[in-house]
Amino acid sequence: MIKKSITPIIVVLFLSLLGCSTKTTTIIKPKGDTNAAESAAVTAARAWLSFVDNQQYGESWEQAAQVFKGAVKKEQWVKLAQSVINPLGKNVSRELKSKLYQTNPPGAPAGEYIVIQFSSSFENKKSAIETITPMLEKDGEWRVSGYFIQ
Repeated sequence: MIKKSITPIIVVLFLSLLGCSTKTTTIIKPKGDTNAAESAAVTAARAWLSFVDNQQYGESWEQAAQVFKGAVKKEQWVKLAQSVINPLGKNVSRELKSKLYQTNPPGAPAGEYIVIQFSSSFENKKSAIETITPMLEKDGEWRVSGYFIQ
């Protein structure tokens, strides 16, 4: 049985990484191709999740956005992920549910973000929603800046 009390840890990490607040986030379409940006972000999210799925939490931290690395030390992320994600068991399925382009969410660093949701199933949690937020970094690569599972 999964303890409900462990999920808020990831919630706090996710909220602090995205700077969520009660303010309204402006959603502006990029000047370029939205589909290309969303596709690249989904690809980056899936690649990052493959490290998480294989319990390679240190590598997932290494591959994350700078804002993620600035919010949590590698050792903290590894311990947090082990305590929250490991009890879920292996990922059984993951289907793209939604993706939303955002710029400059309140409290977060200025930039472009894609908020992605997956409908997921794990050995010990049959129904879950994973929210993962890649951001476009200065080098032009999409990297994960936040992760939340409920």
